[in-house]
Amino acid sequence: MKAKLILEDGSEYEAESFGSERSVAGELVFYTAMTGYPESLTDPSYKGQILVPTYPMIGNYGVPDDEKTDGISKFFESDRIHCTALIISDYSSKYSHWDSEKSLGTWLQQHGVPGLYGIDTRALTKKLREKGSMLGKVVFPGEDIPFYDPNKDNLVAQVSTPEVREYGHGKYKVLLVDCGMKNNILRCLLKHDVTIKRVPWDYDFTREEYDGLFLSNGPGDPTMCAPVIEHLKKALEQDRPIMGICLGNQLLALAAGAKTYKLKYGHRGHNQPVRMPGTHTCYITSQNHGFAIDESTLPAEWKPLFVNINDGTNEGIEHCTKPFFSTQFHPEASGGPVDTESLFARFAQNIKKYKEEK
Repeated sequence: MKAKLILEDGSEYEAESFGSERSVAGELVFYTAMTGYPESLTDPSYKGQILVPTYPMIGNYGVPDDEKTDGISKFFESDRIHCTALIISDYSSKYSHWDSEKSLGTWLQQHGVPGLYGIDTRALTKKLREKGSMLGKVVFPGEDIPFYDPNKDNLVAQVSTPEVREYGHGKYKVLLVDCGMKNNILRCLLKHDVTIKRVPWDYDFTREEYDGLFLSNGPGDPTMCAPVIEHLKKALEQDRPIMGICLGNQLLALAAGAKTYKLKYGHRGHNQPVRMPGTHTCYITSQNHGFAIDESTLPAEWKPLFVNINDGTNEGIEHCTKPFFSTQFHPEASGGPVDTESLFARFAQNIKKYKEEK
């Protein structure tokens, strides 16, 4: 069946459907990764977004089985597809990979997510780079729906865990605030002798006993997460180590007294270069965010930890004297690159030092 992608500027693109045949609306964004579509589609940070990969051929290695180890999916970043729809240039219906179980189209249909192919996604990406992220909708014949801006809703509340869960049997206790967590965060943390207590986004952790506090990634505008910010302000009065990723980076900044803002089209993909200020040390990172920290508003006791080489935006912050740090990119990158996974070891070392000093 044919369908149309319609943008808020009036542009229309007719394409072939290969996913669920239902009309949906959201924010149109692009990402630059050549591989990793099963991981990206299950990333909760894409909630409410119509995803446009720049790489022209998607689906060529199919989709793996949802195998789990200790309750954590081996291949996916959550228990479902979170993006609103997928727009690609060329769909590979004949897939080939040793662990593939189904086609990408079948998987989209099972999750009720539309997929369109036959659109020049690189030209579409150029439009988004020039005009910024835009509202869009996928419309099937005989149907029409209004545009929808997901940034006006509290998306974190829609993707956070509804209950407290625990993982691992390590020596150190990590309290993980789930704002839309990727599973690979759990995998990376569990390598460092920890027990993880995963809690909902608005959980009051101020009276909890833990050795380290972890703030996960997540979708949408960080200012929507007022409960987390208020709890964080109390955590910043203490000395227990804190690490944040993506939305967690923005929440930490807001709790410290800084401000955030919406980027023109965001950073999404597996090849974003970042540098540590004052050095020539550069890392290639995986990213997925539409908001950033206004570095000029950081309080005196905070400093930037990383900066984006492409546009100079902030990519992380750290406290000058306390063991608090966060990154805007994803050191748990799945799939890849893993250049910055050592930051989890830094967090674990901070916890160990805190426990010894305590």
